[in-house]
Amino acid sequence: MEERIMLTETERLILRRFQKRDLEDLYEYLSDPEVVKYEPYQPMTKKETEDNLNWRISTDEMIAVELKENHKLIGNIYLGKREFETLEMGYVFNQNYWRKGYVKESCNALIKQAFDNGTHRIYAECDPENPNSWKLLESLGFVREAFLKQNVYFWKDENDQPIWKDTYIYSLLKR
Repeated sequence: MEERIMLTETERLILRRFQKRDLEDLYEYLSDPEVVKYEPYQPMTKKETEDNLNWRISTDEMIAVELKENHKLIGNIYLGKREFETLEMGYVFNQNYWRKGYVKESCNALIKQAFDNGTHRIYAECDPENPNSWKLLESLGFVREAFLKQNVYFWKDENDQPIWKDTYIYSLLKR
């Protein structure tokens, strides 16, 4: 059995490093078009998920979110290290576990841990067309700092022209 490398836990969740045994649960949500709708990648095949899992295992920036009650992987938090004691935060969760408070619970625990460990600022970028994401950030205490117009594209149209997207940028300073 693989050793669980736990980072922290909450009342209902274990926040830990990814492991090989996470493949099926990870595939369950990374292959869901609704879950990855605002991500810079398409729904993943099983092979793509397996390759992605290997990367997640190799980095400490991807944090697996597991239910304590049944040890099911239900999502992940991204905490990327940036300059000046800053972290970038992102999250992707299985839609069967949306609107149950799991994302907020796991983010709150990781925010506290990050600030306790010397982080000064955490920021997040999200699509203005994804109100679930930016409302969650606001509920966590993040403040909208910027609204960037047509600053990024992930896909091109049938004429090979970029499909430009806007971005909200949110931040939270150490409390």
